[in-house]
Amino acid sequence: MTEAAPGAVASASLWERDEELAAVREAVDALREDHASRGSLLVFSGEAGIGKTALLGETRRMAEALGCTVWAARGGETVTSVPFNVVRQLLQPALVSLMPDEAREYLGDWYGIAGPALGIAEPGDRQADPQGVCDGLVAAVTRLARRCWPLVLLVDDAHWADQETLQWLAAFTERLTEQSVLVVVAHRPGEAGGERARHLDAVAAAAARPAAMLSALTPEATAGLTRATVGAQADAPFCREVWAVTGGNPYETVELLAKVQDSGLEPVEGSATELRALNRSARGRGLVARLEGLGIDATRFAWAAAILGTGISVDLVATLSPTDPAARRFGDGELEFVHPLIASAVYNSIPDALRTAMHGVAAQVVADSGLGAAAASRHLLEVHPDDDAELVQQMREAAREHLAVGAPDAARRCLERALLEPPERHIHARVLYELGCATLLTSPATTIEYLQAALAMPGLDGDVRVDAVYRLSQALLHNDQLEEAVRTVDAEAARLGPGPARMRLQAVHYMWEGIHAGEGHSPARSRELATLAATCTGRDNSERALLILRGFDAMTRGENAEEVVEFCDHALVNGRLAPGLGWTDTEWGIELLLMLANCYAYADRLDRAESLYTEALHAYETAGWSGGHLSLAHAYVGLGHRRRGRLREAETSLRESLRIAERVGRGLPLYWTATCNLVDTLLARGHVDEAWEIAERYGFAPPYPSTIVLPDCRTVRGRLLLATGRREDGVNELEAAEKAAMARGHHNTVLAPWAGELARALADEDPRRAAELAVAVRRQAERFGTDTAIGEAVRVAAALETGPRAVALYAQAVAYLEASPCAYEHAAARVEHGVAARSATEVRKGLTLARSCGADGLVARARQTLEELP
Repeated sequence: MTEAAPGAVASASLWERDEELAAVREAVDALREDHASRGSLLVFSGEAGIGKTALLGETRRMAEALGCTVWAARGGETVTSVPFNVVRQLLQPALVSLMPDEAREYLGDWYGIAGPALGIAEPGDRQADPQGVCDGLVAAVTRLARRCWPLVLLVDDAHWADQETLQWLAAFTERLTEQSVLVVVAHRPGEAGGERARHLDAVAAAAARPAAMLSALTPEATAGLTRATVGAQADAPFCREVWAVTGGNPYETVELLAKVQDSGLEPVEGSATELRALNRSARGRGLVARLEGLGIDATRFAWAAAILGTGISVDLVATLSPTDPAARRFGDGELEFVHPLIASAVYNSIPDALRTAMHGVAAQVVADSGLGAAAASRHLLEVHPDDDAELVQQMREAAREHLAVGAPDAARRCLERALLEPPERHIHARVLYELGCATLLTSPATTIEYLQAALAMPGLDGDVRVDAVYRLSQALLHNDQLEEAVRTVDAEAARLGPGPARMRLQAVHYMWEGIHAGEGHSPARSRELATLAATCTGRDNSERALLILRGFDAMTRGENAEEVVEFCDHALVNGRLAPGLGWTDTEWGIELLLMLANCYAYADRLDRAESLYTEALHAYETAGWSGGHLSLAHAYVGLGHRRRGRLREAETSLRESLRIAERVGRGLPLYWTATCNLVDTLLARGHVDEAWEIAERYGFAPPYPSTIVLPDCRTVRGRLLLATGRREDGVNELEAAEKAAMARGHHNTVLAPWAGELARALADEDPRRAAELAVAVRRQAERFGTDTAIGEAVRVAAALETGPRAVALYAQAVAYLEASPCAYEHAAARVEHGVAARSATEVRKGLTLARSCGADGLVARARQTLEELP
């Protein structure tokens, strides 16, 4: 063990590494050529001792000699459970050089998101979104890389890097083409498992060239290395035996030759038989025996350093192993083992019972040093269960710290360890509840198991119990167990007396049923909800939630839009979301607020809807929520643009939503929302081929999700099929939309405009049914009462007429749609009116509107019409 000295390498380990070093030199030269050069990634893999560390050390020496800034970090076998450990090591030189104000300036909005994970900012009060933290770290390193160009990042022993670092590294290397930095990664194949292995595979896949598998030294290279080390007198049989004993492993070869020198062994054939014994003393147990030969104080000092694993300061080691009076000879800096194989050998040599005891002491030492419960938890994970109530409390606190910096898997490990202690009876259910909350974002099935166990035990009462029931129902819903989710909240609501808690669960019941796309809805459900909501004045959030749900149900059923808006307005406080009902509040979740915003959007109150959509987007970006919530926020901002007729802006937002949804996972409701709205927008723009390509690429086809999607998926796909000339399939899809809408009681002709599309498609084939559909659309639209609904219904009727009757109806549609906030529909009606009336003036008005909307297909139609008119 030495004082940390990055750059010190055994040049002997670089024999036969000319090809790898040439690749490094080429990458460094390319980095230095231009500040705007594209980043690059080199990955080296190989077994232990093959020379990966030496190769990275030479990369550092070479890069620094050529004027590059180099940051380096290394994973550790005993610290894989420490979140953000390696990325903190990596960025330490930059972070140490920055004053707090400078760090805020460089990281900007990401400071509060990535700062806690890096240890330079205090975490917030709520659970951080892991994906948001990862994105924040990518942004942070990107900005620091610009400041420190040309920058080389070295990550050694990446197979032992923590999961959070590997997630960041995978995301960062995926975007290397956008930044000027060289990343070099070394790892052992097959050592990482689970999510860590998946992230490491993603890193390797991002490299421009395949990962270089370092090979063992050839017999010729081993002979050359032997003679260069022990002298030219080493004969061929001796050199051959060195190669046979070590298998050409550079580290073992170097260590063996050092033992040969120390022992004074003659490098001749007659001594070759002694090499195997020497090799055993140079590795594993033999290495430990050499250490023990230095005395008990030195041995305990090395043990203490191996227990700490990372952040090995002399003070901490001396506190953990106070028997060594010579500790101060190392100075005051941090220490590191000269090679990971040595660290592993020393750690594994500690007797099991003593190693466990030392971890317990190390936890106390780390905690007493002010590093916090999360830092101490790594050691507590290694301590045997012993009915220790204090340990349970420490692990709960550590879990809270991990969640606050965006490391839910580390929190889960802490809480699972607390369960083994086990917790005292009166807090056991609380620990299970906290564990269920920690796994909600990553494993609904696990969350269900823990929360059901928590609710079956005494100890969860009041609001905490109600919250546990709500979260359990959320997990069941996400696990496609809607009926069980509803039964869960109903059973708990039945146990409660009248009041906000019971009303909250009743609201959750209607919320889950309200977003379900199945055919189990009946008029009775709407009547029950209406009766319950009639008792609500909006005095607390449970009542406000029921008012929103009543408004959403009324909107989907096509009831009077003014009443829909009135329900929603009563759910606000002075026109704003009530405290506890914000976008990042967890008591109700995003679903309820999206119902509120969508009520306004489809009731022609787009100003209020867009305000809520943009508020959601800002809230999630500010809080660093980069997963499903942010994807949905972008999707609904896009929907707002689409309803307004800002089709270019809608496409941009929806493509960003889909990009994030891809990262979260296909098949989820948010994925369908992004895809459906993008296809709808592209069709409105007249980009039919693009719409079809998106549908094909992202699986926008049956079977549809179990939750409703706005606008109606079947209607949008039916319109797509008709637009691409698949008329029969399109009609079938629209008839399927009709059946689904009737079963759900969804009669809103703007939300699910299947009837108008079907009427147009059947106009020639079945004019009688088309006319009946048009009449039904007009009747439902007038019931809903918005200018958009009525205007669109009149457009459908006009499309079925000819001559003066068509002209009159199109003029009427224009009048309604001019008063609506939906510019694209207004533009379409203008152009159609101009075509029917053969009015160049009206077509030009429509053309101007279409251009402002970005409706390229409508623009082309208007231009063609103008060319044909006299």
